[in-house]
Amino acid sequence: MLFAKKCVQYWLVILNTPVAILIIRISLLLIFSSLAMFISADLLLWLAMPVLAGQMTRFGMAALLSAFALLLSSGLCVFVRSIISACCDYFSAGRRLQRKLLFVQAQQDRFKRLFYFRTLQINYFHELKRKRLSAANDRHHIRSLSKAIDKDLQLIKQQLSKPVYLELHKKNVRYRDQQDIEALLKLQQKISAIV
Repeated sequence: MLFAKKCVQYWLVILNTPVAILIIRISLLLIFSSLAMFISADLLLWLAMPVLAGQMTRFGMAALLSAFALLLSSGLCVFVRSIISACCDYFSAGRRLQRKLLFVQAQQDRFKRLFYFRTLQINYFHELKRKRLSAANDRHHIRSLSKAIDKDLQLIKQQLSKPVYLELHKKNVRYRDQQDIEALLKLQQKISAIV
């Protein structure tokens, strides 16, 4: 009764241990039994029983080969099982949703960066256009102001001496070529003060 109880407990322990540990235990048991068979074959050769020694050597080789085959096949099974588990995990609904979420987040980040750089580009081109228009407007006003100064100079030409007139005319041309609107305004005020 006690023996049967211990056998049942032993089998329960065996059934509760993981399969990989059992496979390793069985492989080690086969390796040690094959070593014992090789030693017994040497003893049988020493006792001059070559037929029995040959049989023991064959059994030892078979046990050693089966131990390595068991280890190799269990390793391959674990490897294939891990590959299948990884594939099932990769194609699971949760992982698909996670990949889709990451994709959407990456798209949003890309659109934000694109929007930011487009905004910078648009602002840059608008600033260039504004500067171009401002420069064209300044040139137009400078030409208009220079023409007005020329008309004023023509009106007061008889009142001025020739060197003063030529000096004022040269200043007008020089300031117009330099695009110096402040100097042109001062020149116009000077001419209007003369009148």
